[in-house]
Amino acid sequence: MKIDAFKMTMGALAGLVLFIYGVTRLAEGLEHMAGDRLKNLVSKFTTNRFAGVVTGTVATTLLESSSVTIIMTIAMISAGLLTFAQSLGVVLGSNIGTTIGAQLISLNINLYAPIAMLVGAVLQFAGKTDNQKSLGLILLGIGLLFFGLDVIDEAMKPFRDYQPFINLMATLGTHPVLGAAIGALFTVLIQSSSATVAIVITLASSGLISLPAGIALMLGAEVGTCADTLVSTVGRGRAALRTGVFHFLFNITSAIVGIIFAPQLAQLVLAISGDSVGRQIANAQVIFNLIGVAVVIGFVPLIVRGLEKLIPDQKLKQQEKISVAAK
Repeated sequence: MKIDAFKMTMGALAGLVLFIYGVTRLAEGLEHMAGDRLKNLVSKFTTNRFAGVVTGTVATTLLESSSVTIIMTIAMISAGLLTFAQSLGVVLGSNIGTTIGAQLISLNINLYAPIAMLVGAVLQFAGKTDNQKSLGLILLGIGLLFFGLDVIDEAMKPFRDYQPFINLMATLGTHPVLGAAIGALFTVLIQSSSATVAIVITLASSGLISLPAGIALMLGAEVGTCADTLVSTVGRGRAALRTGVFHFLFNITSAIVGIIFAPQLAQLVLAISGDSVGRQIANAQVIFNLIGVAVVIGFVPLIVRGLEKLIPDQKLKQQEKISVAAK
């Protein structure tokens, strides 16, 4: 079977642009409506690591991006509104929050995307208050997000009967390290793990991606999302850098463990999920992140001390150099 590679590529790119633009508009609308309140929420409800996890989950669910939540947290650390220790719970919670969007996408509610776009456009242009306009932007973003996924799904349909693609998906399923590497690279390129997982779930729902391959790609997306948060720590101070390093170390360690136990994760998901592969991958992401947070949260005080020694404050580092020189 021959496929029109150019037509498929253009269709997939168009859908990807619509999806990313929709996510951007959604985040912008939510930030307008709840930006300052979210910042107050993050600073007020991070008194302990468990409250921080809840706060990170809520913030990421509202902002539809773990990267935005963590970058906002890093900015707050730099401004002195949060401590490094307080930020760790938020980072852990952001990994849980990012799974909620994947759950919504797995429900296949894309049929209602045009309605959301229409209502959003009307509110955006005819809304009388800033909140109405922001709500319009949110609905427009949601509509574009799901419409973009629909366009990608439609563009990729010829792959259903294309043997080389089928073979590639089988290879990713049996070689999860390769699948994770591809997922990480794609996430770095498009700067959104949510987009990567959303596309994987959409294609899996259409029978293009198997559960093992989907889990591998999802694990890679968890690592790829660390790139922009690490970049955001540049020039922000040592405490912010420690938060970025923790996010990277936590995600890459979790992904390595996930790759090792990928067959067991797939079996667990099959036992509790329905027949939809997209739904199975969404559930796998939830289970993976919940287990990761549950295992690590008890060691947060030790992690704080370890990273403070690994990346000491600049003043402390200078004092140590002076004392060594004096000896």
